[in-house]
Amino acid sequence: MTSGPTLISSRDNALLVRLRKLAHDPGAYRKLGAVWLEGDHLCEACVSRGHMPAQAVVSEAGWADSRLQQLARAAPRIAIVADALFAQLSSLESPARLGFVLDHAVDAVAVQAGVATVVLDRLQDAGNVGSVLRSAAALGVAQVVALTGTAALWSPKVLRAGMGAHFALRLVESAAVEDLDALAVPLLATSSHAGFSLAEGRLPSPCGWVFGHEGQGVGEELLARCAETRRIPQPGGEESLNVAAAAAICLYESLRQRRSV
Repeated sequence: MTSGPTLISSRDNALLVRLRKLAHDPGAYRKLGAVWLEGDHLCEACVSRGHMPAQAVVSEAGWADSRLQQLARAAPRIAIVADALFAQLSSLESPARLGFVLDHAVDAVAVQAGVATVVLDRLQDAGNVGSVLRSAAALGVAQVVALTGTAALWSPKVLRAGMGAHFALRLVESAAVEDLDALAVPLLATSSHAGFSLAEGRLPSPCGWVFGHEGQGVGEELLARCAETRRIPQPGGEESLNVAAAAAICLYESLRQRRSV
């Protein structure tokens, strides 16, 4: 049950101090055990997937909007913040008027066996990571495993790029290569030198698609664990594809083959 809203007008309020850390430090959620979801789109995605926010934080202008007020009431606690103070919680050019605080367990999530998975090997760009998560959620992947060195999955930039995909996926962070043994599905990677192109022959299903560092690609140890590699045809002559684009192509081909059976 939602309690009555609390009005906050001081910049030094403990909640606002905590939220500024969550909003501007990509790894703060690991230290503080909470995630800051900024904007009504992420908040709606959270609620629609059955996740309960710990608290809603809404600007004064946002509270005057009946739709945002109703969405805020999904949380058991509501804080109404002066517009100028709410803007300090944002890294966006046009700050949102609503956000959720979501409890985030610091305990490691175990790898789930036997499901379609994406493995991220040290991807650095938050936009790429979020885009891969979005494609994974849209194309029937159940789980994303991020190896140590990958951009923080629940950082504000990855959350924005993911557009709500986080709430449709099982997310495993800070995994070691050895943890992938628990997947119990074949691992696949892309390579411009692979003998077979992506659509030649059946892809294993379920499988784990591996996507590597933007500049260095998949690490040698991990590549050696892959059951096979596939080549994405590029008749236009480009040397390589952006990793998020390559992931979308590979995941779509896996989906296409699953649906054709």
